[in-house]
Amino acid sequence: MKFADMKVGDVAVVSNVTGEGQLRKRILDLGITKGARVKLVRIAPLGDPVEIELRGYRLTLRKTEAVIVDLVKEESE
Repeated sequence: MKFADMKVGDVAVVSNVTGEGQLRKRILDLGITKGARVKLVRIAPLGDPVEIELRGYRLTLRKTEAVIVDLVKEESE
């Protein structure tokens, strides 16, 4: 699953960060690592960028950045 498959309010866990080079390093440096719990907070009107919440802060990602993050949806309680 990708961020594009999520709806506002959905929660997921990062299962993998694909890609290579500077983009992958940047994503990992931002705290988007395997096992991190993320919540989709907001999507821009045209779908780019998306705002997520993880590790106690909010982060905005462009589609080109978000596409390399694989997620597993967490079921609602």
